Formats: sequence, C-alpha cells, structure tokens
Amino acid sequence: MEGRAMPDTSQRLNVTDHKDVKVIDFVDSKILDEANIAEIGLNLTGLVAAKDRPKLLLDFANVDHLSSAALGMLINVNNKVKQQNGQLRLANIKPQILEVFEITKLNKLFKILPTRADALASY
Repeated sequence: MEGRAMPDTSQRLNVTDHKDVKVIDFVDSKILDEANIAEIGLNLTGLVAAKDRPKLLLDFANVDHLSSAALGMLINVNNKVKQQNGQLRLANIKPQILEVFEITKLNKLFKILPTRADALASY
C-alpha cells in the first residue's frame, strides 16, 4: 500500500504517504456543506482507524472557507487520533481560517504549523 492513494477515498481528499505520515490535501476550497463534511469525516476516521498510532497531516493549502460543522468534525478526528496514540498536524491554514481557530481557542487543541515541510519535520 505504500505510496498509493486508497481507492475508496472520495475525491474530496487527496491522500499521499510521506514515510509513515498520511498527508491529506483537501480538494474543495470551501468545506461548508454538511454532507461533504460528513463524508470527509468518515474518510479521515477511516484513515485513523486503519493504523495503530496513526500520523496524519491535514494540508489546508486549498481551503478558503471552513464552517463550524467542519471544525466539529476536525475535533472528532483529533479525538480519534488521540485514542489511537496517534499524531495529527494541520498545515497551510490561511489567515482568515486561522483566525477562527484562534477565536475558538482551537489553535491550542491542534498542532498547527505554517508549512507542510514544518509539519512533516514535527512528528
């Protein structure tokens, strides 16, 4: 499975392997729609469940808008990662989205790094 994107992952996420880290790019620039968020949540949860001590990096480079439901989904995923003794990193969050993380204090919950390279180096 190394280096292969999982075929059952929907087109909303682009998953690549970087050594033992699953790097996940969001395809959509707006993560607002409840159905999309549920789908992304299921896909991320599946990636977390697939491995003991999973390492996930969510790259938000393409994302311009996140709804509060999307934040809730990320908190869920983070909890699942913790249950499996895994590590979750977030990278490339645009200033207007980062502001939401700061207002909601989620910047304290998540490990947020400026770039993908910084995030990969932080595991």
